[in-house]
Amino acid sequence: MVKGLYTAYTGMVIEQKKMDKLSNNMANADTNGYKKQGMAATSFADQLAFRIKDTSSYNLPRSMGDITFGAKVGETYMDWSAGDMRVTDNTDDFAIDGKGFFAVNMGQDGGGRAVNLTRDGAFVVNREGFLVTKEGEHVLTRNGGMNGGMAEGDWVKINPELPYTVDERGDIYQNNQVVSNIGIFDVEDYSSLREFANNMFVPEDGIIASDSSVLQGVLEGSNINVVDEMVEMITVTRAYEANQKLIQTIDGDLEKAVTQVGRVG
Repeated sequence: MVKGLYTAYTGMVIEQKKMDKLSNNMANADTNGYKKQGMAATSFADQLAFRIKDTSSYNLPRSMGDITFGAKVGETYMDWSAGDMRVTDNTDDFAIDGKGFFAVNMGQDGGGRAVNLTRDGAFVVNREGFLVTKEGEHVLTRNGGMNGGMAEGDWVKINPELPYTVDERGDIYQNNQVVSNIGIFDVEDYSSLREFANNMFVPEDGIIASDSSVLQGVLEGSNINVVDEMVEMITVTRAYEANQKLIQTIDGDLEKAVTQVGRVG
């Protein structure tokens, strides 16, 4: 019975963690370039059970088969499929047609700055002419991303007084001349990306160049399907309640064992 309590408890913990992921997905359904997160559960490793103080076979305990001690988080994953493209006709909005990321010079938790990656192309041009994120972090050129993005020459810069256009390669034109470019990058292994603040990712194993196309005046939405997430929430809630009822049932049986079974009439 006690094992049953523990198994039901671990099941409730798993369902709570699944609900946390689903809630985060729902909260970011309208976030540009957001990618769906999920979680898989697995059971604890099977253990071989023995009879306690078994002396029937020359003091060697007999095995009773394999038992497990409930569930645990198997792995967390991210769905990297593209979201819907939305035309905004805003000159400073960009999206990537294909695999890849924009590179941004971003402050880190431990201090200093590093190259971070994002699919959110809702940028702005500041007073100095630099293309930056809504948080003011500088967008990097093709060379800038490979160089680490620390120098001003690594940042995308244009004349803020003149209109500009960007072609599919990411080259930026003003007065029919190329004045800068927007770098598009990728990684060899997507599992090496570490989630960071503001819809950013840290490339733990470095970056490589990407040949995907740049779309100007377009934003990529999240790849969240709100209806699917709500259905999954209902499923998780029911699984949580089933484990809860199991605990209540075992608790009732334990109470009877203590207060009634051992009673002498």
